[in-house]
This record gives sequence, C-alpha cells and structure tokens, in this order.
Amino acid sequence: MNPEERRILAVTCFGHFLSHYNMLVFPSVVLPLAALLNLPLAAVLGLSLWQYLLFGLTALPWGLACDRFGAKPLLMTFFLGAGLCGLAAAAVVDDPLLLSLSLAGVGLFSGCYHPAGLGLVARGVKRIARGMAFNGIFGNLGLGASPLITGLVVWLWGPRAGFVALGVLNLAGFGLMAALRVDEPVRAQGDSARSAKGLVGPFVILLTAMMLGGITYRGLTVSLPTYLEINAPDLLVWFQAVGGAGISGNLMATLITAFIFTVGAAGQYFGGWVGERVDPRWGYLTFHAISIPAVFFMAWAANLPLVVLAMIYVFFLLGMQPMENTLVSRLSPPAFQHTAYGTKFVLTFGVGAFAVKAAGWVEIAWGLGAIYLGIGCVTLVLVGAIAVLIWRTPKMDPA
Repeated sequence: MNPEERRILAVTCFGHFLSHYNMLVFPSVVLPLAALLNLPLAAVLGLSLWQYLLFGLTALPWGLACDRFGAKPLLMTFFLGAGLCGLAAAAVVDDPLLLSLSLAGVGLFSGCYHPAGLGLVARGVKRIARGMAFNGIFGNLGLGASPLITGLVVWLWGPRAGFVALGVLNLAGFGLMAALRVDEPVRAQGDSARSAKGLVGPFVILLTAMMLGGITYRGLTVSLPTYLEINAPDLLVWFQAVGGAGISGNLMATLITAFIFTVGAAGQYFGGWVGERVDPRWGYLTFHAISIPAVFFMAWAANLPLVVLAMIYVFFLLGMQPMENTLVSRLSPPAFQHTAYGTKFVLTFGVGAFAVKAAGWVEIAWGLGAIYLGIGCVTLVLVGAIAVLIWRTPKMDPA
C-alpha cells in the first residue's frame, strides 16, 4: 500500500475499532447497572434502545453529508461527539433517563463512522477486499476489547468507569485524526475493477439481506455477555480457581465475550482472503450458511460447548463482512458510495436495533436461549435472500 492508503487505513481502522467498542460498552454493564439502578433486566436493556436505533438510522444522513462535505470532517465529528457523550453518560449513570439520552448521543455520533469510514476505504484503497478485511479486523478487535476493557474497569471501579473509558478513547481518536493528514480520494472507484453499475434491483435485494444480518448481529451482541454469565457456571468456577474467588460472573462473561469477538477478527481476515479468490456473492452465501447450525445449538448449550459454538458462529458471521462490503461497492453508484454505505447501515443497525426490544420480549416469554433460535430462523431467510441476489446478478470476479 502507498502512504496515502496507509494513512486512510490508520484513521478508518481506529474509527472502526471505536464504533464497535462504543456499542458494546452497554451490554457489558447491563447486570451491574440493574443492581445499581434497582431495575429488572428487561428495563435496563431498554435503556439502550435509542443508542442502537440512532446508530443505524442516522447512517443515511451521515452518508449524504459525507458525499457533500467529505469524510474527514465527519470522522472528526464522530470522535468528538461520541467522546463527549461517553463522558456525559459517566456523569449521569445513576439517572436512567439522562443515561438513556447520553447513550443516544453515543449512538448518534457513532452512526457516522460506517458511511464515512467504509466509503473512504472503498474510494481510497485499491485492493478493496484486503482493505475491508483490515478495516473489519479492527472493528472486531473493538468488539473484543470493549467487553474486556469495560469488564475490567467495572470490576475495579464500577459502571461509571466504563463510560469514562469510552469517552477518553473517542477523544483520543479526535487527536489522531487531527494529527494525521488524510486527503479525500479523488478517484471515483467506479472503474471495471469495482464494477459499480448501480444495479437498483440487486442492490435492494442486498439491502434486504444486510437488514436481516443486522437483526442477527444486534440480537447476538446485546445478549451474549448476559447469556454467558447465566449459562456458564462451570467456567466461573474454573476462573475463580485460577484467578481467585474475587472473579465475578460479569468479569468472566466479558472476558469470554472479548475472546469470542477477537476470534471474529480472524474471521474477517479469512473473509478478505476468500474475497480475493472467489465470487464475493458465493462467499457471502457460504459464510452465512455455515453459521446456521452453530447459532441454533447455542440455544441449548452451556459452559465450554456454548463458548465453542459462539466462536464458530461469530467467526463466520463477522468473516463475511469484507465480501458484503465489496458487494455494496460493486452494486452502488460510484458518486454515492458514502450514501450507499449509509443506506446499508440504516437497515442493518437501525432495523437491527429493534432486536434490542425483541430480545427483552423473548427473554421474558421464553428465556434468553430462545433468542438464538430466533437468530437462526432469521439467518435462514437471509440465506434465501442471498440466493435470490445470485440469481439476479451476473458472475463477479474476485475483489
């Protein structure tokens, strides 16, 4: 990669890390917050609804703004806004209403990253599947680091400290963005290598598939730390035997969740490798299809088998993303790549945010394990949508 591409990836990779880090701080403090606020689990889960909803719904206007004003000022807005809202959440952690509003601000500004960052990679990095893979790896490292860092600081200093860490890390991103010179790419990336004809019908089908993927993704991320805390008592005994009786169930669950999402980073790299060698449509379908048995069996698993199944599921759920983002680039108009990614994340994270409420309803009615049966059923429909996409589009060269 040339120096320009390396600067782009330095900024976008750290931004991707933080965008996912921000979204997983809350699930890692759900049970400590329930104790602090003296509220039932479903009520505490509901405090994050607007955070996840705005994270997705604002992606389209952020994307339009990026195509109008450029990605660089919008990324700086993301870092600064999310950082200040994270510190605000720390200040009002004992007030449910104000906490929910502060979390909504974190979601609002974090929603800027994907249309800005992924559009910047699509326009500015020549080997798009490889660039998306590196970018995705850092997003998954954010998924892994968030429960790890949050679990440790909550264990040491309480829930407030988890939001302080969120604020400080995002303000550090603002500093990085200010220090590096990142030029807006001038090439449209609409040449034959990116094949962006803007096929409206296939792009709508792809958006449908990505919307279903957003439901599965959010259902997993919002429930997994709590599910592990409840369903892995044998692992807690092992952790306490190794690390001392002071290891809490929450710390154990967040550490395991961190490891699982770090495995997802390996899936991202593998997905980028596959995306440079096969038709991205078929790779996209295959990764989702392989994930289905693992997520179904998670509904009944516990302890170590649950962790292994979650690792398999997350590896393929996240590993498909370089191929998915390559398809967005190829099926969207070159002049509106930021908007195309914004549209994607309106559906994946905006509609996916309703999985937060659905998870609460399912937990009350049938227990947390039933969430994974629902995720498996949605994934079956998702695979069907990808099959329709393959039927409606011509063969594609590897990225």
